[in-house]
Amino acid sequence: MSQYFRIHPENPQPRLVRQAVQILRDGGVIALPTDSSYALACQLDDKSAVERLRRIRGLDERQLLSLMVRDLSELANFAMVDNRQYRLIRAVTPGPYVFVLQATKEVPRRLSHPSRKTIGLRVPDHPVPLAILEALGEPLIGSTLILPSGEAPLNDPGEIRARLEKQLDLVIDGGACSREPSTVVDLTGEAPVLVRAGRGSLAPFGIEAAA
Repeated sequence: MSQYFRIHPENPQPRLVRQAVQILRDGGVIALPTDSSYALACQLDDKSAVERLRRIRGLDERQLLSLMVRDLSELANFAMVDNRQYRLIRAVTPGPYVFVLQATKEVPRRLSHPSRKTIGLRVPDHPVPLAILEALGEPLIGSTLILPSGEAPLNDPGEIRARLEKQLDLVIDGGACSREPSTVVDLTGEAPVLVRAGRGSLAPFGIEAAA
């Protein structure tokens, strides 16, 4: 049975943020608002929680998970980037983007793509996840809240609670979000490659959206 917190979307209450962090530290999987749709999140080094998150999403071990970080100061700990990649990322963060990058050895093997050794990285532009990341003091594993049925991302916290109450430890109600997922861009090659179109302009990457 999940807990349900109503957290102010612009000025998150510190008491509720601390309680959310404790739930994460206790191995919880939570749903929280972002600058795109709602997302699932858990602690980086909690194997059991990561496996639960994958089951909720219907993801196998070959499907990429993302690291949600506070800012780009944490980037070098988890991904290898050159100057070109860094300039692109800096120009659009924080924002509704996930960047696919080469993972460093700091990333647990179970979280990176098993053959490519890549990881997704995201800096959200939303006060709630940023407050939780700040209080936690480390990145979170995050994944857009799309259910295995493949429908649009969930954006209503009441619906999330009704559908996933027995699978989540906490639903954070920060109001309705966009129904668009984050945009995923692969930066590991010579030029950016669009993996998933979502919220956020593709212009900074020189990518044209499909007609």
